[in-house]
Amino acid sequence: MIAGLLLAAGGGRRLGGRPKALLPYRGRPLVENAVRVLREAGCGPLHVVLGASAAEVRERADLTGCVVVDNPDWAEGMGSSLRVGLASLAGTEAHAALVSLVDQPGIGPAAVARVREAYRSPASLVAASYDGERGHPVLFGADRWADIAATATGDKGARVHLTRHAADLMLVECGDIAEAFDIDTPADLARLA
Repeated sequence: MIAGLLLAAGGGRRLGGRPKALLPYRGRPLVENAVRVLREAGCGPLHVVLGASAAEVRERADLTGCVVVDNPDWAEGMGSSLRVGLASLAGTEAHAALVSLVDQPGIGPAAVARVREAYRSPASLVAASYDGERGHPVLFGADRWADIAATATGDKGARVHLTRHAADLMLVECGDIAEAFDIDTPADLARLA
């Protein structure tokens, strides 16, 4: 079982404080698209980490079938959301967590499924790559969760673990089926049209 772990807590600081999870995309909140992508790629269970405007996201977005957890420390950066998300998976039967970010709508089910299919064991460490450059989504076997949680700080997320274990990392090229852009600035909003 490969859990989908969606990090959707960001406050959109560079977007004037508009929470990324609620950005409009195809007539619905962006978080719904990210959940659909994980679901269509065969991930389950699905855990969603909220932070900025969490109550409003819960009210406006359809997160049916997801385990929704709040990160009260979301302003500290992605590392805190990753820790909260991995903690929420403890005690489940998931063998791995496939971690995706809410603000990357150019990454669809085909790329997520490709990374998911690279799972080999609870020690797996897999990342999508785009023209050879590591990107998202990233798959962490359950044996790695404790170390990742211990080193995930600020906006670095799992970078410390990925750097320390670079020799174990399997890169899965996804540049042929996905675009790894982020929605970070007002100019990026045009990509949601």
